Amino acid sequence: MASSRVILALLLAAAAVMASSAQLDEKFYSNSCPSVEAVVRKEMVRALGAAPSLAGPLLRMHFHDCFVRGCDGSVLLDSAGNSTAEKDATPNQTLRGFGFVERVKAAVEKACPGTVSCADVLALMARDAVWLSKGPFWAVPLGRRDGRVSIANETDQLPPPTANFTELTQMFAAKNLDLKDLVVLSAGHTIGTSHCFSFTDRLYNFTGLDNAHDIDPTLELQYMARLRSKCTSLQDNTTLVEMDPGSFKTFDLGYFKNVAKRRGLFHSDGELLTNGFTRAYVQRHAGGGYKDEFFADFAASMVKMGGVEVLTGSQGEIRKKCNVVN
Repeated sequence: MASSRVILALLLAAAAVMASSAQLDEKFYSNSCPSVEAVVRKEMVRALGAAPSLAGPLLRMHFHDCFVRGCDGSVLLDSAGNSTAEKDATPNQTLRGFGFVERVKAAVEKACPGTVSCADVLALMARDAVWLSKGPFWAVPLGRRDGRVSIANETDQLPPPTANFTELTQMFAAKNLDLKDLVVLSAGHTIGTSHCFSFTDRLYNFTGLDNAHDIDPTLELQYMARLRSKCTSLQDNTTLVEMDPGSFKTFDLGYFKNVAKRRGLFHSDGELLTNGFTRAYVQRHAGGGYKDEFFADFAASMVKMGGVEVLTGSQGEIRKKCNVVN
């Protein structure tokens, strides 16, 4: 009986996700703000031209937004009073680019006051971050509204870099995302950097022994040695490491090549090799011969994720500034 209720709950959640995402439309602003994509892209081209390493953080910010309360811009809200917001929770303390999101939103507000949500601005910025990093381009369904609530404790819905395969699949399934979405969206790690503390447990403290021999046995030894040379202890909170060494500013298939060689940076990356479907996907794309296929898959999964639990119609609001409710 209990399992039946769980299945019913998941089906109802999936139906709700599909219903809300169906209300999004690529041409949502065709009359009210036809210049929105051009305005966002102008700012993105300018920013990434000066700081191309910002692409990864912007993609990650959109991901973190969608996994908590849906794609409603709640990750952008500041803490207020005694209420700690998502952005100040531990998983989000390494996010960066909030000031730039505000700059882009201000440009959009100047063109079309009170019309385009912060959630939509972030979705467009994430798409352009990928495209300007030589990745795929896709039409972004629009019409999201901004949420008014942001709660730090709810970030436990974010898949951590330490997650095993069961945890990953459960967390993705809770957002109506399947195994293919999991392996495809994980490849977003092809751009950007990470702080050492997100993976040093694999180097020094994998089973809790906290010594030089307590390593993740699934990590390729030469790669582990290279990571140890950069991250010298569990206490390193500042050093940044490229997630896709050698091409961390380019959206390409290097991620799959690394994971296939057991050189995925995070434990969650390595876990993709423990399942037949995701392992086969990794191995297929590790050779680099199916770029167009992967690009199409990534675009489709981004659209699917971008429709998770969205607010539409009269729900929520259109924030004037992304860090505070109206």
